[in-house]
Amino acid sequence: MAQRRCLVTGGAGFIGSHLTDRLLAEGHEVRVVDNFATGRRENLSQAEGNPRLSIHTCDITDFAALQPLFNGVEWVFHLGALADIVPSMQKPLDYRKANVDGTFNVCEAARLAGVSRLVYAASSSCYGIPDEFPTPESAEAKPQYPYALTKYLGEQTVLHWAQVYNIPSVSLRLFNVYGPRSRTTGAYGAVFGVFLAQKLAGKPFTVVGDGSQTRDFTYVTDVVDAFYRAAGSDQSGRIYNIGSSGTYSVNHLCDLLGGEKTYIPKRPGEPDCTFADASRVRADLGWKPQVSFELGVRKMLDQIDVWRSAPVWDPASIADATKDWFAYLSKKVA
Repeated sequence: MAQRRCLVTGGAGFIGSHLTDRLLAEGHEVRVVDNFATGRRENLSQAEGNPRLSIHTCDITDFAALQPLFNGVEWVFHLGALADIVPSMQKPLDYRKANVDGTFNVCEAARLAGVSRLVYAASSSCYGIPDEFPTPESAEAKPQYPYALTKYLGEQTVLHWAQVYNIPSVSLRLFNVYGPRSRTTGAYGAVFGVFLAQKLAGKPFTVVGDGSQTRDFTYVTDVVDAFYRAAGSDQSGRIYNIGSSGTYSVNHLCDLLGGEKTYIPKRPGEPDCTFADASRVRADLGWKPQVSFELGVRKMLDQIDVWRSAPVWDPASIADATKDWFAYLSKKVA
């Protein structure tokens, strides 16, 4: 494949840094755009000194600063966003600004620069509590909280720019991504980080509900391969689920990690199952996951020391961190 000039928003983040590695390994030039609110420079340390990598500290909500960075860019990968459920309920305006207005700015900068491809990191949270498993892309969007809503509105913006301005664009709805460099600090969030820190501290795993709920855990390098295939394809205006083709219980995860369990209340607005129907992306892009769940968990355990600096959550601290979750969403589902 010919060398491309690529721009990755959120390129110092968890998935974005792995995507940057892949693009550099394939011989492409990469401009990373990140405001470093959650992204970390150390995520790019392995690429430091690569003449095809440039790193730009910029917030995607600042259009005047963002636009010049798109000059000469061919491929845009838009991963920059605010994540996590609870903060989105506490500060919805921040999420609207970053995930909706920021995506608008990325689309418009891409239009003005005449880019040849735009790939958007969407979220499977747009499905809310689905009625069908595995869940196809045609399922109704039912966002349960502001993060899910703003990511869905961002997706609609990308698809609208593809339709109106003929910018070849693809949206990837990501399911439960895990792997090295996932965030180890900040708000209470993804189960892997919570459990690995608890294991290191010799604390029991805090299992929500009875642990029978299942998730479509998808390893980060498989997700990156989907981004790369989407960029190199001729598809446009398409939405693709990116999932592992399986769904695995939290109890099974605990068994693989090895440790005691303690149970905490089930949370309103959370699905009992996430499970992607990934047949469309397999047919159109030839993508399929390569890392099994069991292998992925072993890879995480091999790098468990990374989570020594992560917060160690317990039932009391989780209850405090998620009290707004219960306060807002329990009214809706009562």
